[in-house]
Amino acid sequence: MSAHDMDELQAVAQSIAEERISASARDGFDTLLQQALRGSLVPSGADAVITAVEVDDLAEKKMVVLTISSYLFRLMVMFHFTPDAATKGHFARLAGDGAAEVGAEGEQAFMDALAECGNLCCGIFNRELGRFFPHLGMSTPNVIDTQCLHYLHKLRHAHVRHFAIDIDQSPRLHVSLCVSAYDRLDFAVSAEEQADTTGELELF
Repeated sequence: MSAHDMDELQAVAQSIAEERISASARDGFDTLLQQALRGSLVPSGADAVITAVEVDDLAEKKMVVLTISSYLFRLMVMFHFTPDAATKGHFARLAGDGAAEVGAEGEQAFMDALAECGNLCCGIFNRELGRFFPHLGMSTPNVIDTQCLHYLHKLRHAHVRHFAIDIDQSPRLHVSLCVSAYDRLDFAVSAEEQADTTGELELF
């Protein structure tokens, strides 16, 4: 089989994968993730603007990846980061102490704070998705190179979105969402459900 034939087969497989998820479900995943981001990455009292961006806008070198899976889909949430002073300062601000100071202990504290924020975000996301899908499971955080984003097409994803988060007195942050669907997905997030996302999060 020629390379051209392989490309055509991959394009057909990708098209089939994308047809499995409705426009309403895409909006639902995006909405619930943005709410989870506001609940985990934005310090108390700060304002944040979240916008969709292209993958070419991502300059970070590393990302923390968490997975939420069900019988119907698998999604990955990717938190992009560069361990510079501004980013460390943001996560120290979230932690409310000097945990992200530079140094051997500071580097580990920074990674711990970043992973904990990822866990919190996906915990909120997982809880809200539980309103629509039973039997959800969540992974532990993994750190990989951001260049791995270029291989997302290998997953034959149904939906991919990249977000920029602009927060007062903090550097711009980027988060990516990738959903692979095993069956047709169609759900809608109502205005009431959007408003009811500030309750206590169960720790695990």
